[in-house]
Amino acid sequence: MLMSVRGAIAATLLAGTALAASPALAQDAEVPSDITVSANVSLTSDYRFRGVSLSDGDIAIQGGFDVSHESGFYVGTWASSLDESGGYGSTELDLYGGWSGDLGGATVDVGLLYYAYPNAPGAAGDYNYWEPYAKVSSTFGPATVTGGIAYAWKQDSLGGDDNLYLYGDVEVGVPNTPITISGHLGYTDGVLAPPLLAGSTDDTGLDWSIGASATVVGPLSVSLAYVGVEGPSIDSYTNDAVVATLSASF
Repeated sequence: MLMSVRGAIAATLLAGTALAASPALAQDAEVPSDITVSANVSLTSDYRFRGVSLSDGDIAIQGGFDVSHESGFYVGTWASSLDESGGYGSTELDLYGGWSGDLGGATVDVGLLYYAYPNAPGAAGDYNYWEPYAKVSSTFGPATVTGGIAYAWKQDSLGGDDNLYLYGDVEVGVPNTPITISGHLGYTDGVLAPPLLAGSTDDTGLDWSIGASATVVGPLSVSLAYVGVEGPSIDSYTNDAVVATLSASF
């Protein structure tokens, strides 16, 4: 690291525009206080999914929306441009929903994610697949440690195979600076393993990254990461790479 909720949000925004001429109705259309709507947008030098490039080493434009309730339940959507030569079309659209909250001093997040490729070749939905996920995060001084799991059961779009992904993340804020240092290690067992995607017969593999991010001004932030995977190195696909990202959250 991860679409129709986007349609629902767009419809809400259009409705709000239509009602703007009537102050009373516009006031009634305000988002309830127990609902939070957020958005994000980014420009990255390379879209790496679990260490593997899905943009052929080129720039990708990404962004999404999230709607959350104070109870912890949320839904969201996220999209990225892709390299069409990869066979998935030019767009990835993710839809997800779940619950996040505090349990015993740790932050727990569980949900279900749907990967969709709306303009992939072939019949609609041939490449789309589901993936439940769960993660637990805890803070220790300036460090936040996260452990997670994602499992895509056997599906036709995955060639009738399944895929297990386990990962750990560490983020450490540098005192008195806007800089955060991060590290990531992931393990894949299944059809999406980096070595298998690169032409090896090994259906297990690791991916990793180490990087830093910083807030520039307001919602704008920048990050730089060194990303690598286990297995054969294919240029602009599974080779090690430095990835720069400019992003904003609202």
